[in-house]
Amino acid sequence: MALAIFDLDNTLIAGDSDHGFGEFLVRRGLVDPASHRAANERFYRDYQAGRLDAEAYLAFALDPLTRLQPAELEALRRDFVAEVVEQWWLPAAAELLARHRRRGDFLLVITSTHRFVAEPICERLGVDDLIASEPERIDGRFTGRLAAEPAYREGKVRRLARWLAEHRRDLAGSHGYSDSINDLPLLEAVEHPVAVDPDPRLAAEAASRGWPVISLRG
Repeated sequence: MALAIFDLDNTLIAGDSDHGFGEFLVRRGLVDPASHRAANERFYRDYQAGRLDAEAYLAFALDPLTRLQPAELEALRRDFVAEVVEQWWLPAAAELLARHRRRGDFLLVITSTHRFVAEPICERLGVDDLIASEPERIDGRFTGRLAAEPAYREGKVRRLARWLAEHRRDLAGSHGYSDSINDLPLLEAVEHPVAVDPDPRLAAEAASRGWPVISLRG
């Protein structure tokens, strides 16, 4: 059973769920609108440029969650998926996942987005497992700290290596899909890398290396 490994944001869905959740918090009045939006945009620009301080961003993104009770958080997350993520759904992405499923591949998402946001999206996608940035929770409450290395850039490869060891798997016959230059280390690690609606820097890398380039946007 080969691995089919997918980035999440702007790959399997037509938006960035981390950035979108920050905007959702603004609209719900749960954060200061001016300062939170400004920081959210600054971090997103840093991510697109490949210079994000992932730990600083995740500290920012997790801080609002520390002020809410678990039941409030679950209701908020359900609303976010229904109101925002559903608008980013890509039928072609669902079909790509289905093709790998029919082949008997194991479907794994690796995303820098923290698990609280990514998990219900991946459940909706029907993937087999998820490696995400892991927020620490104690007695059901977020602490604002991380429980593991962020799944970002080379961190994705290191987290994947630990997952492979724990599950006694390897990358023989593996496929990897991403839109972002930040995932170049991950795409270099798999046997069959594919650029999906790539940003300009990843598009250039794919062209120079002869990697397939596909679009799931229709």
